[in-house]
Parts: sequence; structure tokens; C-alpha cells
Amino acid sequence: MPASPTAASLSLTIRYVLFAAISTVANLATQELVVRLAPAGVALVAAILSGTVAGFAVKYVLDKRWIFNDGYRGPRDEARKISLYGLFSVVTTLIFWGFEVAFWTLWGTTAAKYTGAVLGLAIGYAVKFILDRTYTFKERVA
Repeated sequence: MPASPTAASLSLTIRYVLFAAISTVANLATQELVVRLAPAGVALVAAILSGTVAGFAVKYVLDKRWIFNDGYRGPRDEARKISLYGLFSVVTTLIFWGFEVAFWTLWGTTAAKYTGAVLGLAIGYAVKFILDRTYTFKERVA
């Protein structure tokens, strides 16, 4: 018996949230490794950049396969997808940062900052899912 649309939606949502958490762990673990290994003068920037690349790569692979069931159609198509995925990641990161900074500016507390961050992340991930489903991993008619 196939899963109901509600069960399928819930399963997809759980996977999407789980993959976001996995990519966050990959990001932070990579940052920690780089901080421990890199010279002090470059450690912060190197850690942030390395963590971002690691988190991005993990999330892309997981989303491509387990969220959007997207296959490989050649290097040109893959480059297009990675570019769009990256662009939409930047857009949704700006949403996240905007909420975090706005809440900090309005209420000036750490709790407000983190509340804004969580809200911004939730909205950002929802927007990113819609953008990726609509543009990045859409079925293309030849």
C-alpha cells in the first residue's frame, strides 16, 4: 500500500530537516578541524570557508539524491544545478542573516538574536526548498 500524501510529505520534511542538521554538523566539524590545523592568522577565515564548502557539498548531494531524486545528465547540466543551488543558498542565507540582525537590532538581546536566527533559518530553508524544486532540480523537457 503506497504512503498517503500526508505521510510522504512528512517523510520528505523529516529528511530535509535531517539533511540540514547533517550539513550543519559537517560545516562545524570541518571548521573545528581547520581551526586546530591552520596557522592562527588565517584560521578563522580558512575555517569558515572550508566549513561552508563542506556543508554545501554534503547538503547538495543529500538533497539531489534523497529529496529531489535527481539523476546525472552530464557535466553541463550538473554545473547549472550546482550554480543555481549555490545562488539560492546565498539568497536564503541573506534571509537568515536579515532576521537574526533585525531581531538583535529591535530587541538587543541574545535570546532575540537566536529567535531571529531560528525563524530566519526556517523561512530560508522553506524558500530554498521551493526555489530548488522549481528551478534547480526541475524536470527539463528536451
